[in-house]
Amino acid sequence: MSTVALLFPGQGSQYPGIGKDLHDQHQVVRDTYAEATEVLGFDIARLSFEDPASEINLTRNTQPVLLTHSIACHRLFDELTGGGISPSMAAGHSLGEYSALVAAGALSFALGLRLVRRRGELMGEFGEGEMEALMVDLESATTLAEQHYCGIAACNLPEQIVVGGRPDDLDALVATMGERFPRKRSARLKTEGAFHTYYMVEAARRFRPVLEAAGFGTPAFPVLSNFTGGVHDASPDSIRSGLFLQLFNPVLWHRNLLTAGGLGADIMIEFGGGLGGGETAADKRPNLEGIVKKAFRGTECRPAYFPVINARTLEETVAALG
Repeated sequence: MSTVALLFPGQGSQYPGIGKDLHDQHQVVRDTYAEATEVLGFDIARLSFEDPASEINLTRNTQPVLLTHSIACHRLFDELTGGGISPSMAAGHSLGEYSALVAAGALSFALGLRLVRRRGELMGEFGEGEMEALMVDLESATTLAEQHYCGIAACNLPEQIVVGGRPDDLDALVATMGERFPRKRSARLKTEGAFHTYYMVEAARRFRPVLEAAGFGTPAFPVLSNFTGGVHDASPDSIRSGLFLQLFNPVLWHRNLLTAGGLGADIMIEFGGGLGGGETAADKRPNLEGIVKKAFRGTECRPAYFPVINARTLEETVAALG
C-alpha cells in the first residue's frame, strides 16, 4: 500500500487562463467554479480564464483563484480514479495550506473561499513590500536580511530562501549579495507584499477574529503546518492559531516535505497552479515539482511525484495511478 501526500501550491502559480481546459471538458470542474462564483459573489471563472481587467495578480483575487483551481483539480482526479487513491496526509505552500485543509475536510470549500478572500484583502490592504528568492543558505540569507531591514519569508530548500522587505531594501540586499556571493542568483517574485514577514503583522491582527469565528472541523487525515514544519494538531483552535502565525512567520516548506517523507510518503501529487511561458494551460509546468525532487535528492526517501494541473498532466497521472 502506498502512502500518498497531497500537495497544493501557493501564490505565484496563477496565470490568466488557469483552469479553462479542465472547465471546458469536465462537469465536476464546472460545478466547482459555479459553487465558487456563488460563494464569492463574482464570476471566478471569467476572472480566471479571461482576466478582463488584469486583476488576477491582486492578492484578494489570486487566493480564491488558486484555491478554486486546486480543489477543482483534486475533485476531478478523485472522480476519475473512483476515489481509489486514499491520501494519508496533505500539505500546501502558504495559501496552499488552506487548499490542504479543504481537501482534508477541516474546512468546507465555501468557508475556505471566504477565508482566503478576506485574507487576501487584508494582506493587500495592510501589507507592504515585495519578495526576493535567494539561492543561498539560511544563515547567509538571515545575515543579509538583518542588515537590510528585511525578513525571512520562506525556507523552500536548504539553498532557496525567500526574503521580504521594501523594494529599495531588497535592491540593497541584492547588491550586497552580489558582492559577497557573485556566483549566486536571486529573483524578484510577483507578489503584492512581503508575505510571511513582520510587514504582515497588521493584516494578521485583523484576520485573527475572522479565523476565530470560522467553523473549522477535525481533518480526516494529517495536514502539515507551514508555521511549525510539522503536523497540525487536529484541534480546530490549534489550526486557527497556526494559520494566524503563518501570516507573519516564514513558511517552513522544506521541513514540511521532510516531515511528509518521515511519515512514509512515497507518492506526492500536486494539485493546481502552473508556471512558465506560453498563454495556455498546456504550456505550464507544475509549481512545486522542482522543489520536491531537490528536497529528497541524496536521501533514502525518494517519493514518486505526479502533477494534476492541466488536461495533459491529469491524463498522465490518472493513467499512472488510477
